[in-house]
Amino acid sequence: MDSLTQIVLGGAVGEAVLGKKVGNKAILWGAIGGTIPDLDTIPGLFLDTVSRLEIHRGFSHSIVFAILVAPLLGILIDKIYRKKKQVNWWGWTQLMFWAIFTHPLLDIFTTWGTQLLWPMEWRIAIQSIFVIDPMYTLPFLLCLMVVLFLKRNSPERRKWNRLGLVISSVYLLFTLGVKLYVDEVFEKALTKKGFEYTRFDSRPTPLNAVLWTSNIELKDHFLITYYSLFDAHQNIEFFEFQKNEALLYPYRNDHQIERLIQLTKGFYTVEKTTNGIAMNDLRFGLTEGFDKGKGDFVFTYLISKQNGELKVEQKKQNFKGMNSALTGLWNRIIGIEK
Repeated sequence: MDSLTQIVLGGAVGEAVLGKKVGNKAILWGAIGGTIPDLDTIPGLFLDTVSRLEIHRGFSHSIVFAILVAPLLGILIDKIYRKKKQVNWWGWTQLMFWAIFTHPLLDIFTTWGTQLLWPMEWRIAIQSIFVIDPMYTLPFLLCLMVVLFLKRNSPERRKWNRLGLVISSVYLLFTLGVKLYVDEVFEKALTKKGFEYTRFDSRPTPLNAVLWTSNIELKDHFLITYYSLFDAHQNIEFFEFQKNEALLYPYRNDHQIERLIQLTKGFYTVEKTTNGIAMNDLRFGLTEGFDKGKGDFVFTYLISKQNGELKVEQKKQNFKGMNSALTGLWNRIIGIEK
């Protein structure tokens, strides 16, 4: 999830663990703990594109990381407050463990894939919530803001914090229920059309859990489709994208390409470019075209050979015309298909 959401979650968890004993310090350190796993983006700045993608949501988002780092931070915080001694190092360790560990727990509900069980290679991606979802974050944030202005021993403080945790958790469960329902809608539509597909996945579109999209893999191409809970019917339209895997064959002996394929979980298409090829990661969809099924993909990797060496670069998106894209997204959310 986005940084603000993780700060709010970490702060609320910190309050739940030690708020009664140390007040707003628990929220502060919980918020800090909630951001620590995403510091994996810093070493990524010095790595090649594929390694940067691999390291994100890897070791720093694992149970092992939380177990190893929490005691170190617990001892450090205990030394900072050694004169007050409201809580010993073990109390701070528990706070930091839960603040750090709940970060990847939330991340597994998104699309990217989180290596919670590192060193296992398996990246968990439930794909029931978009990485930024105001309906999850804003009520949670409001409750935590109220907590900040209440006295440490106030019963109302704990009630507001629990309310934020409950509302956010219920919303997360709601997205899981919606995903199960939408998967059934997609599956019925595929059966009705008579498609012989290998697999399909589903996920919410940006900023909401109402409009969903699905990638369906067939032999030579993928289908991408959309369905909103506000759609008046279930006559789903499918948009076709050719795999063009043959374009990738000359590069398949390179380790970078195999790692990139693994990261996309095989949900990719290939296009020819001036200097080489472009590999589109279908898992994150298009930047626009919710009613047309065309446009730029959010994540595209440019592959070329330079001076005899293979180079992989992430294509930079300029996000021009985002106002139009957001309008299209909103119209499709509320069930306007054309």
